[in-house]
Amino acid sequence: MTLEDLARERVDFRFKGLPPEAEGLTVAELAARRLNLFTDGFTTPVLALSAERLEHNLALMETYSARHGLDFAPHGKTSMAPQLFQRQIEHGAWGITLAVPHQVRVAREFGIERIFLANELVDAAALRWLAEELDSHPDFRFICYVDSVRGARLMDAALTAAGASRPVDVVVELGAGEGARTGVRTEEECGAVADAVASAPALRLVGVAGYEGEVPQADTERVRAWLRRLVALAADFDKAGRFAGLDEIVVSAGGSAWFDAVADVFAEIPELSLPVRKLLRSGAYVSHDDGHYRHLTPFNRVPEEGALHPAFRLWAQVVSRPAPDQAFTNAGKRDAAYDLDLPEAQVVRGADGERPAEGISVTGLSDQHGWLRLEAGAEVEVGDWVGMGLSHPCTSFDKWQLIPVVEADGTVVDYVRTFF
Repeated sequence: MTLEDLARERVDFRFKGLPPEAEGLTVAELAARRLNLFTDGFTTPVLALSAERLEHNLALMETYSARHGLDFAPHGKTSMAPQLFQRQIEHGAWGITLAVPHQVRVAREFGIERIFLANELVDAAALRWLAEELDSHPDFRFICYVDSVRGARLMDAALTAAGASRPVDVVVELGAGEGARTGVRTEEECGAVADAVASAPALRLVGVAGYEGEVPQADTERVRAWLRRLVALAADFDKAGRFAGLDEIVVSAGGSAWFDAVADVFAEIPELSLPVRKLLRSGAYVSHDDGHYRHLTPFNRVPEEGALHPAFRLWAQVVSRPAPDQAFTNAGKRDAAYDLDLPEAQVVRGADGERPAEGISVTGLSDQHGWLRLEAGAEVEVGDWVGMGLSHPCTSFDKWQLIPVVEADGTVVDYVRTFF
């Protein structure tokens, strides 16, 4: 499948929020009509992605990565949108990071040539598929974590049984600390895992990696200390000759909360025996948000580097106002991210135009209702549209299969297809 195939897909009942009159049109035909989100028949709830803010965020991380000498493999699990993968690559991304085999298959279906799997892959069926994919496509570059001796042995056995002719490139994952998520806990154990890889013909050790976002009680000092452990591990492996025969050494980290620390510590990587590919993996930037990442983004600490802009807005309609201090919209848990923060009421569109959502707050979500608390004097009536900011991009994208991309004046210029 190609991006052109997505443009030829027919619009039908599967896609929430689109005008009923769009039934039967291709996505390209619908985009060409440049409908207005507010006046041309879109139904609520409907999620909109700002065209201008999306482009701003893509460009900002491109220049940030280049400025700090980093290669960028943004985490695709955030959007699972091949159109956005392609735009990220056009904006300088080295490749795309993913988390599970299904996501890798989606990316490969749309021609992504470089994939970093931020997980240990021990599923035999997935490894059989991967072996065939690598053997059939010499230009496909794939790297994944390994974080245990058993994992290395399972991978090697499955790939050998599949008759793999190309070894799978792996990086030893250094855990972020006791009680953190995945990863090898000590440098000594990292060495044992590297030894297991060295004795596995179907695997090739190409570097080290980890995720600093899991550092316990994370603050700048603790995160930088862990990143320096990661850098030291790469240097120790190199000194021990573990990367002999390679063209480069991969050192990778970087979520969306501490990439400034990654940039600073990776700048300290000493000269090794081979060039070092410093691979950053932050993914939430593409849409940013109005909650969790608005507070955590490193650009709050380094404002001179720029600022990401929240690109999502969820539009819902007020369908009930049973009391002066209470109203309900028709958007709930099926439509809005709620795992980190509730949506934030930002604007109201009524018969008299758009106004700030003053005195209006979202206090809860049911499956298909949003609970609004109204302060005295809050202006909202049944039938009004409420525009809400969302928190956590990863659980915003996954609720929508086809997302309108909207310019500031409401013109819909494109539609983003997701595959979760």
